[in-house]
Amino acid sequence: MTAHGFLLFDTAIGRCGIAWGARGVALLQLPEGREDGTRARLLQRMPGALEAPPPPDVQRAIDGIVALLRGEASDLSGVPLDMERVPPFHRRVYEVARTIPPGATLTYGDIAARLGSIGAARAVGQALGRNPFAILVPCHRVLAAGGKAGGFSADGGVTTKLRLLEIERARPAGAPQAGGGAAGAPRDDSGGGGAFGFDPAAAVERLRASDAALGRLIDRVGPFGMRLDRTSSLFLALAESIVYQQLTGKAAATIFARVRALFPRAHEGFTPEQLLRVSDEELRAAGLSRAKLLALRDLARRAQDGELPTLAEVHAMEDEAIIERLTQVRGIGRWTAEMLLMFRLGRPDVLPVDDYGIRKGFAIAFKQRDLPGRKDLERRGARWRPYRTVASWYLWRAVDVARSG
Repeated sequence: MTAHGFLLFDTAIGRCGIAWGARGVALLQLPEGREDGTRARLLQRMPGALEAPPPPDVQRAIDGIVALLRGEASDLSGVPLDMERVPPFHRRVYEVARTIPPGATLTYGDIAARLGSIGAARAVGQALGRNPFAILVPCHRVLAAGGKAGGFSADGGVTTKLRLLEIERARPAGAPQAGGGAAGAPRDDSGGGGAFGFDPAAAVERLRASDAALGRLIDRVGPFGMRLDRTSSLFLALAESIVYQQLTGKAAATIFARVRALFPRAHEGFTPEQLLRVSDEELRAAGLSRAKLLALRDLARRAQDGELPTLAEVHAMEDEAIIERLTQVRGIGRWTAEMLLMFRLGRPDVLPVDDYGIRKGFAIAFKQRDLPGRKDLERRGARWRPYRTVASWYLWRAVDVARSG
């Protein structure tokens, strides 16, 4: 294996760096704020390393890391690591940490106990704080006492740690269960899917019991088939939502694909920094209107300045707090935020009362000649709590059933 080689590579959380030596991977660098910062940080920690194509076993490690950060099952516990310069105690800590599977966590105290050093939780934390093998030695899966997030030494600190845990669907104490969502108009993905923070079957039965007329609609439509869309970042999900506004799904998908094609190396989606570096002329040539271009610019600036919450942070926020934060962005209104709550975050109790499809489906399901007003929809919707998202999906499907009939 080539000594002192390194490579930068794209992942769902940004551009990472990896360095290797004769014994295996010597360093895994998580993204800094900018690519040149990632490169500089890696070379600071691994002086003299030369950029080079990775050997086969390092390439396999890269492929596994990319898959894991995309939310796929990936076992990295067998990747060879070069621990020549790692102190013996740290090495033992890392060996225990590597046994924690994705989606699971231990505390610093748990690892100390497994090492036979009860009372050494602080030393375990210090060892993990100096971990040069982030992801490969999954220190993000190690929490403080009581299941609290604890610290994290990578760029972004605890926010980055929470994001990694969210990708793997492991959550610190108090963080709500949630899933992914839709970029634009609701989709009919019969067959189900996604990881909701509630039991869809129980929700449907609750709706049947609370509203007989809605129950008849459920019988006509069939099983609940709403699916959640995964995303690597809140920024990317909102960027897609902006592009999809007021367009057919096919036209919006074409334009968004052209925008993504402006960033051929960003396999998991472009970043705020990348978008801000692209000229207005290039974005307009991709098919964006002037209004959408300005909205994307505002979104990117807010994300870059830290005004936009991360995907991990929104999972700990209430629905109305999320809507309030997101609607500060140019071009994002309440409807767009509600679609994100439903189709990206899997929130169970969202009723978009201003959505035409919801109102039309209500009129069909409840045999009304006129579309309901906001207050009428809210009043009837009170029966459907805490599963108004599921009721909304069935109201959308009522329109499809009426058209096909």
